[in-house]
Amino acid sequence: MLPTQALCGSGLGRDGRFHGRCAAIAAKASHDHRPGDNRPMQAPRTRFVLIDTSHAGNVGAVARAMKVMGFDDLVLVNPRWPDVLTRPEAIERASGATDVLARARTVPTLDDALHGMTHLCATAMTPRDFGPPTRAPRVHFELLLNQELPALDGQAPEADLAQNTEQGVAFLFGSERYGMKNEDVYRCHVALSIPTHPDYGSLNIAAAVQLIAYDWRLALAARFGGFDIAPAVREPVRADAPQMAGMLAHWQQALIDIDFLDPAAPKKLMPRLQQLFNRAQPTVEEIHILRGIAKAMQAAAGRRR
Repeated sequence: MLPTQALCGSGLGRDGRFHGRCAAIAAKASHDHRPGDNRPMQAPRTRFVLIDTSHAGNVGAVARAMKVMGFDDLVLVNPRWPDVLTRPEAIERASGATDVLARARTVPTLDDALHGMTHLCATAMTPRDFGPPTRAPRVHFELLLNQELPALDGQAPEADLAQNTEQGVAFLFGSERYGMKNEDVYRCHVALSIPTHPDYGSLNIAAAVQLIAYDWRLALAARFGGFDIAPAVREPVRADAPQMAGMLAHWQQALIDIDFLDPAAPKKLMPRLQQLFNRAQPTVEEIHILRGIAKAMQAAAGRRR
């Protein structure tokens, strides 16, 4: 199980750039960049780095978590299984994200995994005497993208995000068994901590990756544009005025047939029904249902006579 503190990673795609509709949104964000605004004009590349991973199934689940948030740069450092990316457990748990596994690579050292990365985020459960500051992911991401991070060891690591067109953010995750080594944590700019219950803060590595990837995607979307929310159901087709009038005329006759409405003294029944259905805004299908009810009312009245 992975500790709730998670590493910070980079990128919107393997090349670190938006494509299609998102490219237009990102271009607009760059166009709106004001003079004197040091925030990054281009989305940073994102990379997820798994160190000493021991379970192939977790690797597949991480690939799935990454893909659903639009990330695909995955690097494994010294995994337990050299063929972890092609093991059946990994492919099964990837659940359709096998393209992320196919692009992923394994390397022997952490240095090999961090080429091109300028901002490193670590996860660490064990308290340490010293190290990078600990922040919640959303807090840190906002500071990072808005160029508001304090200097660290005499340097402002976030400056690269404003000045370097090839900036990259890496999220580092340690072994499922013992987390991150001290020396790996010390080289990072921040330790990200996912807020959890104080009595049980252990997350599966794929769950931690999913939460970090989601928060990072939200932060990038606020600055560069993100994904549309797909509707769960079709937008209903509202009945138009003639369909509404036809239904009301049908109901008026049905109410007369069942002796509910006296045509000689209608009072304000039909105008009130008109207002009721205007507020309800029935769909075309609902109009059909209402007319079916009116038809059944007339049939019942006819049988009684």
